Amino acid sequence: MFDLGWSELLIIGVVALIVVGPKDLPVMFRNIGRFVGKARGMAREFSNAMNEAADDAGVSDIQKTLKTATNPVGSAMDGVRDAAKDFKSSFDPTKLDATSETGKLATKRAEDTKKIQATTMRRAAEKKAAEAAEMLKKAEAAEADLAALQADTPPPESKT
Repeated sequence: MFDLGWSELLIIGVVALIVVGPKDLPVMFRNIGRFVGKARGMAREFSNAMNEAADDAGVSDIQKTLKTATNPVGSAMDGVRDAAKDFKSSFDPTKLDATSETGKLATKRAEDTKKIQATTMRRAAEKKAAEAAEMLKKAEAAEADLAALQADTPPPESKT
């Protein structure tokens, strides 16, 4: 559309500053901004109306048919993806029969997952407890060192 670089914009700004003047320049730019915003809104509204009209006319169905005719492998893969999506959304492993092989595996995996999570949480708690005990020992040692230093040094003399 319009190809304006920084140099062109600078020239336009300088000419606008000279012609309009510094007092009225902000008002002019504000009005131009409003006009551009209204124009963009109208363009967006027009584009949305054209898309809705195309959808109502069935252009998307025609486009899909043409795509299928020109690329049968791609359309077949789209069908496979749609089928996989439908299967994934409708598949619920909790509804599997517990006596079937798949149901047994799903149950075992769920139990194993719970065991792993419990073990991980227990080890994390043990690690935090060990770190807390180590920090407590360090704090007690620091308090003992401070008490020893205070016992060795005489109190400061007052200058009165």
